[in-house]
Amino acid sequence: MAKGSFKDSLRRMFLLHTLVPISILFVLFLLFMMINSRLILMSQTTDAGKKIKTAMEDVYSSYQNEMKEAAELESVISFVKTRQDRPEVFERFYTFNNRQSVKSIMHILGSDGNMLASSANYGSESTDIALQAIARRMYRQGLPALAETNHLRFSHDRFTAYTFAQEIRDARGIVGYLIYQLYEEDLQKLIFVQNNEIAVVTDPYHNIIASTNNLTRGLMNKYSLAGQSQGYVWIDKGSRYYSKETYVPLTQWRIYTLSAAQWNHAAYLSLAVFFALASLLLWVLIRYSARLISTRQSRAMDKLTYAVRELQSGNMDSYVYIGTGDEFDTLANQYNLMLRRLNELVAKNEELSDLRRVIEVKHLQSQFHPHFIFNVLEMLRYAIVVDDKLAQDIVLTLSRHLRYSIGNERDQVVLGTDLEYIAGYMKLQQMRFKDRLQYREKVGEAAKAALVPRLMLQPVIENAIKYGYRRRQSVSISVVGYVKDDDLIIEVKDDGGGMSKERLEEVRTIMLSQDNRAPHIGLHNLHRRLVLMYGERYGICIDSIEGEGTAVTFVLPYRKEEADVQGASSGR
Repeated sequence: MAKGSFKDSLRRMFLLHTLVPISILFVLFLLFMMINSRLILMSQTTDAGKKIKTAMEDVYSSYQNEMKEAAELESVISFVKTRQDRPEVFERFYTFNNRQSVKSIMHILGSDGNMLASSANYGSESTDIALQAIARRMYRQGLPALAETNHLRFSHDRFTAYTFAQEIRDARGIVGYLIYQLYEEDLQKLIFVQNNEIAVVTDPYHNIIASTNNLTRGLMNKYSLAGQSQGYVWIDKGSRYYSKETYVPLTQWRIYTLSAAQWNHAAYLSLAVFFALASLLLWVLIRYSARLISTRQSRAMDKLTYAVRELQSGNMDSYVYIGTGDEFDTLANQYNLMLRRLNELVAKNEELSDLRRVIEVKHLQSQFHPHFIFNVLEMLRYAIVVDDKLAQDIVLTLSRHLRYSIGNERDQVVLGTDLEYIAGYMKLQQMRFKDRLQYREKVGEAAKAALVPRLMLQPVIENAIKYGYRRRQSVSISVVGYVKDDDLIIEVKDDGGGMSKERLEEVRTIMLSQDNRAPHIGLHNLHRRLVLMYGERYGICIDSIEGEGTAVTFVLPYRKEEADVQGASSGR
């Protein structure tokens, strides 16, 4: 694609894919504000109704239970009949009343409706008449209990809003009535809920029990607001509120929670004008920015395109430098890093392939070493004559050893499997050296489950046997394995006499060199193989003290076998 066309398409892309989404975002933001405001309004109003419902149910249940219990007390019955036990009656009432969030007044009336006792300091004549009317109505209608809305005035201009009444009976019948009246002020405090403006509680007949706003009261203290479409009501012909009705089954009350729903049209108009001006300014800035960006980015794109084409043609040195400090510069740096890693991987792959061939030849030479096979066959010849069972054991062990040695299905095996092979190998060696060769293995279960290169330990153990008997009549070899953090550690130790400091440094130099020309290639190939497979921090290290022994330590990443591979391994 030509440079000019790319610049034009890039400029159009900026104009299209920035201004249009921003405009859509402005519109969606307006819609979101409107919808979110309504959802918040509905949620707050509904939650307020639920909170008030819970509080009212608690108040109702508490007073209902107290009325039943108090009316059955011997002290209350005794007071009605004999005017005794008055302190006990009032002490119980005040104890109960002090625990309530909604306080009340207690009255005790005789069976004829006359006032016997009251916790109110003052009551008007009309109040006494209303209480007597309640008692007479309960007697005429045979009501054992009563709960209703009524507003009565008491001392200090305090009003009650709701009345609970319960008959008091003895064995002969009704002896009086117990009446509790709830203060309206306390009920109003109870229905004041955060994030809600107006709350109204009504009885089944729409009589208002408590309200936080007197504008909701109609004639005869009735709830006067009629719901409109979508749950909105108007108060005083000027204020629009969202209303939510909550029914209380226990009391058959209805709770109305109202929140103001006045839309601020001026604010939305100002916001729309702001969005329009912002969109115009963005249009100018985006056009200018698109022109600059398309010109600069096209140069960077040309360089990257040229470098990729060179790489496609086989030029592995087609590095590119942009230096713009933006994403294209990052892309160029990543491309250069990828190319360097690609070159390193190619070189490592070649080295690993060459090293693998050398290792395989070395393994074949060591595993089918004629001296080893000859020694085992000599033992077999004598065992056939002396001990048939021993001869059979030698044949089976040698067979498993050779089968594992020449098999090359997988490059990596579970350490436990490799240790089984080592155990067989050491068993054959112990048949040869008898008590002069000791072998001990101490490897944790977690370490045994790790994946390691196949035949990794044998070259080290072979060296321990080969060089150990040059200085000692008996050799002891131990293998210790464990997991440390994310690494697998394996230590192979022997007491075969060790090496001098000069020889140890020579072996270390050979082992760590990348290009070994010395005839001793076992440890070098093994170390290079581990470094190429896992990285520079992994491999083997060797320590030796002349006259005491040698220790070779393997450090590998701890990796476990997948489930399917484990299944295949166990099946084999």
